[in-house]
Amino acid sequence: MRGAPQRQQPDEHTQRAGADSSPPAPHLLVQSVVDYAIFMLDTDGHIVSWNLGAERIKGYTADEIIGQHFSVFYPPEDKAADKPRRELVTATAEGRFEDEGWRIRQDGTRFWANVIITALFDETGRLRGFGKVTRDLTERRTAEEALRESEERFRLLVQSVVDYAIFMLDTDGHIVSWNLGAERIKGYTADEIIGQHFSVFYPPEDKAADKPRRELVTATAEGRFEDEGWRIRQDGTRFWANVIITALFDETGRLRGFGKVTRDLTERRTAERVLTERRRLLAHLVEAQELERRRIAWDVHDDSIQSMVAVGMRLQLLANRVPPELLGQVRRLDESVSGAVGRLRDLSFRLRPPGIDRHGLAEALGAYLGEVVTGWGLRHAFEHTLEWEVPTETAITIFRICQEALINVHKHARASMVKVSLAPAGHGVLTRVTDDGVGLASPLDPPTGREHFGVIEMRERAETADGWWTMHGEPGGGTTVEFWLPIPPPGDPAGSTAPSSDGQS
Repeated sequence: MRGAPQRQQPDEHTQRAGADSSPPAPHLLVQSVVDYAIFMLDTDGHIVSWNLGAERIKGYTADEIIGQHFSVFYPPEDKAADKPRRELVTATAEGRFEDEGWRIRQDGTRFWANVIITALFDETGRLRGFGKVTRDLTERRTAEEALRESEERFRLLVQSVVDYAIFMLDTDGHIVSWNLGAERIKGYTADEIIGQHFSVFYPPEDKAADKPRRELVTATAEGRFEDEGWRIRQDGTRFWANVIITALFDETGRLRGFGKVTRDLTERRTAERVLTERRRLLAHLVEAQELERRRIAWDVHDDSIQSMVAVGMRLQLLANRVPPELLGQVRRLDESVSGAVGRLRDLSFRLRPPGIDRHGLAEALGAYLGEVVTGWGLRHAFEHTLEWEVPTETAITIFRICQEALINVHKHARASMVKVSLAPAGHGVLTRVTDDGVGLASPLDPPTGREHFGVIEMRERAETADGWWTMHGEPGGGTTVEFWLPIPPPGDPAGSTAPSSDGQS
C-alpha cells in the first residue's frame, strides 16, 4: 500500500520570504507615526501607551509620561474649568469627542492642537479606556490667523477709502458690499443700497441701451471692463465717473461676482473742459496775432518802405541839383532814409509769419538762424530731438519767443556764438537759447528799457500757453533763456498727434 504523500518542508528562503511578507502588527504602525500623537488612556485618563509622534509633538518620552494623567497637557485655565474630565465624559456618552485648542508641551510652550478622543468598549459594552489622537496645527493656525488679519486689514482699508466707491456685486449685478467712499460719492448708505441692482446708478438712456448688463457680460468675458460716463447719485444729480468692473472667479473658474471701483471725475472733467476752452482761445489769439502781424508787414512793405524808397530816389536826384554848401545835408538825409528803409525791412521780416504751417518749426527756426542771425555776424548752432511735428499754434509761440531771445542776444549780449535747442520733455517741448556773451550783471537785477519789454513778452507768451520761462547767467559767462510749452493732447483744438515724453526738465 502506497503511503500518503509527505508534506514538503519549506526551505530556508521560503521561510524567510513568508516571514517577510506577513503584515506588521498594528501597534508597530501606530508607534511609527510621527505626525500624530497617538496614545491610550485608561478609564480614569491616565496614559498607558505612547508613540513617536506623541514624543515629537509633546516632548515627553514614554518613560517620562506613561502613568501620568492626560490633563498634564492642558493649560491652567482649562484645568480650572475641569475640561479634561468633561471631555472624557462626553467621549464616553457620545463615543468620541473632538476639539481644537491650546495644549502644553513638556518645555511649557503652547501649541494649537486638534484633539480626537475615542471611547473604547469591549464586546460586552464595558468601557476599557480611550484612544487619543492629537495633531499639532500651530503652523496652520498661524497662517490662518495671518490670513484673517490680512483680510481684516484689507476690509478696513476698503471700508475707510473715501475717494473711491468700492463695492461688490453678485453674479446678477446686485450690490452685496458698500464702503464709505461709495456712500460719499453716490449718496446711499449701506442699508439703503445693499441688495439693489447696480443699474440704479445709470442714467435712463444707458438703462434703455442695456448698458449695465453689457458691462457685466464684457467683464465676465474679458476679466475686466473700464468706462467713463455719467452716473446718477441718490439725489438725482449726475457726476462723471471712471468705472472699473472686475470679474471675480474662484479657484475652479466659477464666477462668484464682480468688484466695482468708481471714481468721481466731475471736477477733473470740468477742469479739462476749461483747459480745452482756454487752449482753443489761445489758438484763436495766436492766429489773430499772426494775421495782424501779416497785415502790418504788408502795410510796411507795400506802403511805408515803398514811400521811403521813393524819397531816397528823389534825394539822390536832388543831390545833383543843390548848391555845394547843401550837398552834405542832402546826403546825410539820404543816409537817414536808407537806414530807415533797412530798419523797416528788418521789421517787416520780423513781422512776417514764419511759414511754420508749411515747413514746420525746426525748418522755420533753422531758416531764421541761417538768414538773420548769420547776417548779424553771429555763429550759430541748432539741434533738436523732436520726432513729431509740433502743433502750429504752439510752434509759432516757440518761434516768437526764440526770435525775441535772439534779438536780445544781437542787441545786448555782445556774443560771438548762440545755440538753440529743442527737445521733448514732460508732454511738451523744452527750448534753450544760449549765448557766450557778457552774461547778466546780477541774476537778481531786472532788465531795463527795451530789453525789459522783451523779457516781459517772452514770459507772457510762455505763461499764456500754460508753460514757463526763465533766464539765467553769470557776468562774463553768457546767458541762457529756457522755456517749456505743453503739447495739447490729440483731439484738443490746439492738439496734434505728438506722443507724450517723460522727463520734463
